[in-house]
Order: sequence, then structure tokens, then C-alpha cells
Amino acid sequence: MMKNLVLLIVGGALINNVVLNQFLGICSFLGVSREMKASASLGGAVIFVMTVASAVTSLLYNFVLAPLGIDYMKTIVFILIIAALVQIVEMFLKKKSPAVYQALGIFLPLITTNCAVLGVALTNVQNEYGFLESVLSGFGTALGFTLAIVLLASIRERINEKDIPAPLRGAPIVLIAAALMSIAFMGFSGLSF
Repeated sequence: MMKNLVLLIVGGALINNVVLNQFLGICSFLGVSREMKASASLGGAVIFVMTVASAVTSLLYNFVLAPLGIDYMKTIVFILIIAALVQIVEMFLKKKSPAVYQALGIFLPLITTNCAVLGVALTNVQNEYGFLESVLSGFGTALGFTLAIVLLASIRERINEKDIPAPLRGAPIVLIAAALMSIAFMGFSGLSF
């Protein structure tokens, strides 16, 4: 049992990385990864939102939607839960850390429409995960998102210091770096416990 729970976290973070393997959440991944501080802050917000959203959506689906036979409403209900959680994070950051709030800009509210957050909630239901499995899956997936965005931010900070050929400056070199990261993360698919 413990092995399966560890595999959920490791699998979500490394093997099935939501950004580099499933290609969900690309907008905020590419948009916020210009600076390390903003990337780490967004990663922390995503960890909170995705973990709590996984817990709440699991409870709602298993104890309300499925028993009442209205499981077809799961996508709408999950989006509302995610939106509420993002509002809580946004209010907290605006009050406690205005600099981080400003640095994240439009990408903080975009967590609401971040398909990675909705994707993990729907995947948990599809895989018929219980409460603990859903929470750990959400946490592992969020860790993977955070790892990917922080790694890309560190690469982008180094790229900005280098003399890049004109045709590759900006988006092309960032996409090349992201593609190479994706290839590197494919190496984790051989992990076994």
C-alpha cells in the first residue's frame, strides 16, 4: 500500500509530469518562467490549489455527485471549486505579499483555467482514486509542475546572459529548452520500485 502511495507522488512529479509529458498547463509554464521567484511562487500556489482541489473534488464526487447520479456535472463543479481556491490564494497573496502578487500578474487568475489543475481532478475520478490517493496524486502532480517551471526559469535566466543567435532569441530558444527538458524527463519512465 505504501509503495503505491509513493508511486503516485513520484509518478505525478517525474514519470507523468503534467507539463513535460502530458502537455497541460503550458500557458502559465511558458509565461511565468521568466523569473525564478515568480516561478517558485506560482509553483507554491499550484501546489496548494491542486492538492486541495484534489481533496475537495474527490469528496464531492464520491459522496455527492456519484451517489445522486449527477456525475455528469463533475467538470462544472470541479471548475467552480478550482476558481474558489484560486480566489483564496489571490486574496492571500494580495494581502501578505503584494510583490509576488504583482510578479504573477495575470497568470495567478489563470490557475483557474489551468487545464493541469482540472486535468488532475478529472484523472483522479477516471482512475477511481479514493480520498488519500487523490490528494497524493494532486500533490505529486503539483510538485512536478513546480519542478518543471522552476527548472525552466533557471534555464531562461542563464539563456538571458548568453549571446543567442538572432533567429533563436525569445520564444524559439525557450521552446527548444522546454522540448529538451521533456526529453530528459522521458528518462524517468524507466523508474521502477
